[in-house]
Amino acid sequence: MSASKLRKTGRFQRPQPAGAVELRPTNLSELRHCLDPAAATPLPIRPRGSGSAVTDCNSSIAGTTLHTTGLDRLVNVDAHNGSVTVQAGVRLNVLVDTLAEYGLELVGGYELQGRTVGGAIAAPCFGPSIGRGGGYFSTHVSSLKIVLADGRLLRIRPDQGHLLSAFRMSFGLLGVIYEATLRVRPIRTFSASHRRVDIGKFAAIVDTLSNSDIGFKFYLMPYRNRVYLDLRRYESAPGNAYRAPWKLKDWGESTVLPHVFRSLNRVLPVRKMKYNLIDTISEATQNIVNSRFVNSGNNAAALSGYAGDRKRGRVYSTWCFPAANFSLIAKAYRDFCVATYDECGYRCDLPAVGYRLCRDSSSPLSPSHDEPMIALTTTSTQTRGWEDFVIDLAEFAEKWGGMPLLSQSRALRAENAIQSYARRLDLFRRMRRQLDPDNRLLSPFMAQFCQ
Repeated sequence: MSASKLRKTGRFQRPQPAGAVELRPTNLSELRHCLDPAAATPLPIRPRGSGSAVTDCNSSIAGTTLHTTGLDRLVNVDAHNGSVTVQAGVRLNVLVDTLAEYGLELVGGYELQGRTVGGAIAAPCFGPSIGRGGGYFSTHVSSLKIVLADGRLLRIRPDQGHLLSAFRMSFGLLGVIYEATLRVRPIRTFSASHRRVDIGKFAAIVDTLSNSDIGFKFYLMPYRNRVYLDLRRYESAPGNAYRAPWKLKDWGESTVLPHVFRSLNRVLPVRKMKYNLIDTISEATQNIVNSRFVNSGNNAAALSGYAGDRKRGRVYSTWCFPAANFSLIAKAYRDFCVATYDECGYRCDLPAVGYRLCRDSSSPLSPSHDEPMIALTTTSTQTRGWEDFVIDLAEFAEKWGGMPLLSQSRALRAENAIQSYARRLDLFRRMRRQLDPDNRLLSPFMAQFCQ
């Protein structure tokens, strides 16, 4: 693999480049000083939240990394008007727990509980949302405070819809989010049911699921020809939403299984035996935890960190595919995984995780701006061979009309991203030139798409 190719894909866990500066503001004054041209902060300046991105979207080989995790104050909870105001560095799990004390929850379902609010607004963040009201975290932002590239403070009101849209999923290229107001609601309980089907059966029903009001998430095991469905719907009396079963489920999926599989990869050299055992354990976990224990919940209880925490030893890559074609894509993905394993000897040891993304035009860079999509996250604890595998995965995704996420799609090509977002990316570029004419926030990686 050439150095230029590897550089373009972005390393999964890259040490901070030599010579790069790290700044950690803890209040508005410090943040504005960091961006003030008079401060001579090394350029480019890239804001960074929890660091969950798997591309180079929030880093650079030189310049400044602006960590926002020190901006972690919860400003106000307004239960009467259904809103919460927080600083950008507040973690989602902390926000969810705080809102639960007031009997409130975020609208929709979002994964990656370790993400910061600012990061979840500035890049695609989604989960198994019920209904068609917009599945992205950023959709429910009603106002923002932004520090622009030259240190000026910009306040975006709820009635400035076009400006709000521009900053949703803007990857920190228009300015640094300092504070956000989000819509919240009283906690609602949903029923959760689970089904096990083969991939052929899943292909036959995925179009119906994609066009329904059911929230759904699925776990795809290509080497066992299995799909485990997590279906959620609001009902008049769905029962009690106990948090413990969901925490057990998340602990098993995000901590126990990766730990066990990493151990098996070390001690079992025989691939057939090793992977047969790994797949058997995965199936047993899905059958027991999901089917027997988790049958009702709410957004506060069901928040998951699965397939998104690099510190737990997993690598992953997410691509979005047109929901209208996913009946074919699911089978093709199975065949791709099996063929890659036969030819190259590499395979993922964790199930792929998928979500339905409703059509959502709340941001110019929304992956599902024009049509419903299925987000498919391929994840593994196997790092050896992963870099080559994700290049093949990217080629597969392009072939099947996959749309890359600039923060979550490994080995994405700039040409494919530009073609995928097309005119909407042109609109975003024009906005960028107005708000950051000197390219103070534009790193080499992001310049491939947004210059």
